[in-house]
Amino acid sequence: MQVLVMAGGRGTRLGPYTATFPKPLVPIGDMPILELLLRQFKAAGVTEVILAVNHLHHLLRAFFGEGERLGMKISYSLEDSPLGTAGPIGLVRDQLQETFFVSNGDLLTTLDFATMLAAHRAGGADATIASFRREMKSEFGVLETDDAMRMTGYLEKPVQTHLVSMGLYVLQRDAVLPHVTPGERLDMPDLMRALVAGGRSVLCHAPECFWLDIGRPDDYAQAQALFDTDRGRFLPDGT
Repeated sequence: MQVLVMAGGRGTRLGPYTATFPKPLVPIGDMPILELLLRQFKAAGVTEVILAVNHLHHLLRAFFGEGERLGMKISYSLEDSPLGTAGPIGLVRDQLQETFFVSNGDLLTTLDFATMLAAHRAGGADATIASFRREMKSEFGVLETDDAMRMTGYLEKPVQTHLVSMGLYVLQRDAVLPHVTPGERLDMPDLMRALVAGGRSVLCHAPECFWLDIGRPDDYAQAQALFDTDRGRFLPDGT
C-alpha cells in the first residue's frame, strides 16, 4: 500500500515552533509527529510513502532520507508554490497505485488505517473520508424565534455535534485523476464535491477513535500530554 502525505504547509498557527521546523517535524514525545504517523501506516501494511513538500523541505529530506530507518520507501514531490490539500496529487499522478491513502502530515489519532481501507474496499467506494464526531459548544446563549421575531426558545450555550473530516482519505486513482491537473491548486473539499457531482461514491468512515489536529498551540500541548501519559495507545507495538 501507498500513502501520499501532505507535508508542505507552513504551519503558521503553530508559530513560533514552525519558524525553524516544518510542521511535520514538530515533536510529539521523542519523535516528530510525522514519524509517529508513518509508523502507524507501516503497521497497517503501507510500505511506500510520497511526501508532498515545500516549506523547509530540506529538513524533511535530511531526517527521513529514503525511509531506510523506518523500513519504508520514501520519495519526495516538491511544490514550487502551495497547491492546497489535493493539488499535490496532480504532481505524482504517474506514481500512484490503483488505491492509495492521502493524509495530512500532522495527525494524532488512534484510527485503525487497515480497517478503514477494508471498509473502503467493502463499500466499493471511489473515495473514503476518515470522519470524527466532534462536539462544538457555543460561547453564547442561542435564541430561537418565529417569523415575527417572537422568541420561541432560549438555549444556553448549546452543544452541537458535527461530523468533521480528519484529513485522511482512501482514494481510487481512476476516479480522482480526471479532477486534478499538475501544478494547479485544488483543495480536498472541492475534490470531494466534484466526485459526488460526477456520480462517484464518497463514503464517510466514522469509527470510535481519538483524533486531534495539532494546528494550534493549545492542541499541540494536549497532544504532548496525551502521548507522554499513554504512548502505547498510539504505538501499540511499543516502538
